[in-house]
Amino acid sequence: MQENEIQQELFKIVKVYLPQDVNEDAIQLDSHLMQDLGINSAHLVDIVLDVEDAFDITLDEKDMEAMQTVRDAIEIVTAKIAS
Repeated sequence: MQENEIQQELFKIVKVYLPQDVNEDAIQLDSHLMQDLGINSAHLVDIVLDVEDAFDITLDEKDMEAMQTVRDAIEIVTAKIAS
């Protein structure tokens, strides 16, 4: 899977959990999931579960802690798929 395909899929997943006052155009590679996009911790867990399902990978606690920005998520998914 190409990095741009991973990015597109992640954008689709994150978009579902954006608060009503945040437009999907706000999703950028360097967007912090909680600070910039306003995603709460409960929805962050939902995003992790959706990412695991979408890419058929397993994320551990260390991965979840490292997943701060959209770019972080792409890098983690890319590494998991490669291993």
